Amino acid sequence: MPKDFLKDARDEYDVVVIGSGLAGLTAANILGRAGYRVMLAEQHYKLGGMATWFKRPGGHIFDVSLHGFPYGMIKSCRRYWTKEIADSIVQLKAIRFDNPMFSLTTSYDREDFTNLLTTKFGIAPQTVNDFFDAARNMNFYDDQSMTTGQLFERFFPGRQDVVRLLMEPIVYANGSTLEDPAITYGIVFSNFMSKGVFTFEGGTDRLVELMHQDLLKSGVDVRIKCNVEKINVEQGSVRSVQINGRTIKTRAVVSNSNLKATILKLVGPEHFDRKFLDDTQAVRLNNSSTQVYIGMKPDELIDESMGDLFFTSTAKEFRTDLLLSRDVTSRTYSFYYPRTRPQGRPRCLIVSSTNAHYSDWATLDEAAYEASKQELIESTLDHLDQYVPNIRQRLDHVEASTPKTFQHYTAHVEGASFGTKFEGLAVSRALPEQVRGLYHAGSVGIIMSGWLGAINYGVIVASSVDAQLMKAPDTSATVEL
Repeated sequence: MPKDFLKDARDEYDVVVIGSGLAGLTAANILGRAGYRVMLAEQHYKLGGMATWFKRPGGHIFDVSLHGFPYGMIKSCRRYWTKEIADSIVQLKAIRFDNPMFSLTTSYDREDFTNLLTTKFGIAPQTVNDFFDAARNMNFYDDQSMTTGQLFERFFPGRQDVVRLLMEPIVYANGSTLEDPAITYGIVFSNFMSKGVFTFEGGTDRLVELMHQDLLKSGVDVRIKCNVEKINVEQGSVRSVQINGRTIKTRAVVSNSNLKATILKLVGPEHFDRKFLDDTQAVRLNNSSTQVYIGMKPDELIDESMGDLFFTSTAKEFRTDLLLSRDVTSRTYSFYYPRTRPQGRPRCLIVSSTNAHYSDWATLDEAAYEASKQELIESTLDHLDQYVPNIRQRLDHVEASTPKTFQHYTAHVEGASFGTKFEGLAVSRALPEQVRGLYHAGSVGIIMSGWLGAINYGVIVASSVDAQLMKAPDTSATVEL
């Protein structure tokens, strides 16, 4: 008999959270701590969404997503998760760049960037200070007409080398482009500039396990391999969800699923007004990515002078279209040293990541798809060999993932790594005005991308759900706040 992953589940919950990305996990934990009956339903067999991991023979554990986030992650994890999680967040030692315009290493904070821009790039100190202040003072409610490209032209006209230094890591971190609103760049950049780039010591597997433990402590009913097929709406309000063919009543739903899939598939267009549907259809998905995972042999160590994050490019100039092209010119390498997972076997791992279009991979037949993956692996190893000599003889395992891989494991439309473009944020926030009890928390609007953005959006949405449930208390259960 197939396993019943809903065995012993309640027939009714105060909140059902769909998907266990960092936003969904955080919203569930906050609401569980508040005393609400919360179910977290994840369609995959692992929690974490994009923030997950996988194991391979030989003791290799690969983190799937970026292992770098701003200092603010410490405060958010301490407040909304646990001290143990917050205390495990450590700073990355070195961020490297190598491209035809410049080669350098930085701690990626305001002090070091100011020094680089004034000494290496010859920018006036006042101009650098004014730029940082302008970025730091940006907020959600600013005028959105200025693009990131226009912001750079205002402070650094004609300086493509400066634009490259300032822009490439943020493109990797959240998929933003020069054509996106400047605030989508400024807010994220300022977060990193506070104190640099940080990571979680112990790896994503340890992080998610600690989060799982805290969810259970908070009373959240955590369910894996539970696919939410439908959100049922009656008279303009959420009434229930259909999970693995079973109907479970709920007073509120927090969808950590793709924004457009939530509205158009899980709920259905018939429950929204025409203007809202038009706005939803106009929301652009962000791009996806390809990754090559490389596990070194047990006795093969990589000198830590390689840095933690390494932004490389062979392109003579910085262009967004080149970052997304199948003809790969830009690769970002994440280097994992034994200190990354001090509790595990001493291993060195390398993950190469490139931004990519889903459409470049989705139309390939099986043979062409596998050939393209192998070509991606070989070209990556060819490129890496100049930095890690004899890489092919030193590796123990190598494989690649594509936008189709991310779509398969996360059920995210087109495998979009960073949700939607900026216009998705307004649609996401307006959901409960269309359907009472319906909320969305996820990687939307670029600002809410990345680990810190996802967690903080989960916090924001949990507060909104709590406010709604407080207005209409459930007499069938005692809720302690």
